[in-house]
Amino acid sequence: MKLSHCIPALLLATLVIVPAQEVPEDLIGDEHVREEFGVNHFTTPSIKKLFEDLDDLGTLPYDKLKREIPKSIPRDRSLVALGLGILIADGFLVVQAEKVSELESIGRAVLKQAKVLGAGMRVTRHTKSILESSGLGEWDQLKEELAKTQSDVEAEMVLLRDVDIAHLVALGGWLRAFEIAAVTASDPYAERKATKLARPDVCAYFIETLRGLEPKLQEVPHILALADGLEGILAEMGGYDPEAEGTPKTPDEAGTIALGKKAHDLLGIITPEK
Repeated sequence: MKLSHCIPALLLATLVIVPAQEVPEDLIGDEHVREEFGVNHFTTPSIKKLFEDLDDLGTLPYDKLKREIPKSIPRDRSLVALGLGILIADGFLVVQAEKVSELESIGRAVLKQAKVLGAGMRVTRHTKSILESSGLGEWDQLKEELAKTQSDVEAEMVLLRDVDIAHLVALGGWLRAFEIAAVTASDPYAERKATKLARPDVCAYFIETLRGLEPKLQEVPHILALADGLEGILAEMGGYDPEAEGTPKTPDEAGTIALGKKAHDLLGIITPEK
């Protein structure tokens, strides 16, 4: 769906508050930028791009990574948005691991949470395609539909003047992707895999995103806890200096395990484990 079909670019510019830290360039999907928003200042990181970065990790330890799908939906919209991002990331995990039998329950959970956010009509067609493609084992098509699910939720949030929610969907997806990367890189530990975790720029982006939320939302307890937790992850990475030259330090085995634990704990704030 092109931008011209939903909202003029000039009006879009009046609706979106841009975080000081722009989305890291390699996490912006070209199609996502071109068709949904036109300019990358108005985008959030594509969960699809996050998972493309995990391709080099090899086989994912699915049994260790699998999370139970929440049986209820929170009343708080920000938690719904964060949880939706996690579910979309779970969809990518299932596709990556080719666990086709798990897709139906994830697809239905995604649709339920998208409806709560007001984006159900847009997401319904993607959910239908996900369920159809899963039966055929069309993995690339499944990834495209999951990516379109995220971008359609974002487009709907722009129309509803609720861009904060779009950012939180992306944050939920990144946290889940980060946990997946950390667990995989430590099972067993491999420095080559652990380099995927050396992304203080992405972590800094999401910290700035939380700082740029609507003031009342910034004071919600789980948002404050997530901000503090992200600061802890960034500190574990060695901090972030946008002017610094060179490659960020790759975490050692202990650091990789610690990062995975921190991400897991933050996911527990969003969707508490039973």
